[in-house]
Amino acid sequence: MRLEMKRTLEHIEYDEQTKRLAAFAKALAHPTRIEILKLLEGQSCCFTGDLVDVLPLAQSTVSQHLNELKKAGLIQGELKPPKIKYCINKKNWEEAKKLFANFFDK
Repeated sequence: MRLEMKRTLEHIEYDEQTKRLAAFAKALAHPTRIEILKLLEGQSCCFTGDLVDVLPLAQSTVSQHLNELKKAGLIQGELKPPKIKYCINKKNWEEAKKLFANFFDK
């Protein structure tokens, strides 16, 4: 079966689930972020410094990856001066798993 391509200059409107899936996929597009999620999933929470001790990266690099995961809603941070404690955002984590499962099952 051959798909017929139609070019258009019109804006394509995507449904909310597609947008959420794309945001989660973008956040997962770096191996370090996947490692961070694996580490966080195995414990209730941890501080940035704990991740820096485990990952062979500068604190600024780890912080950038944490910010991307937080922006996508996969993790949440709580300020505990002078540190930030991070943990999995359970609601969004479950949503991401369901969206990916539905995407790959189609």
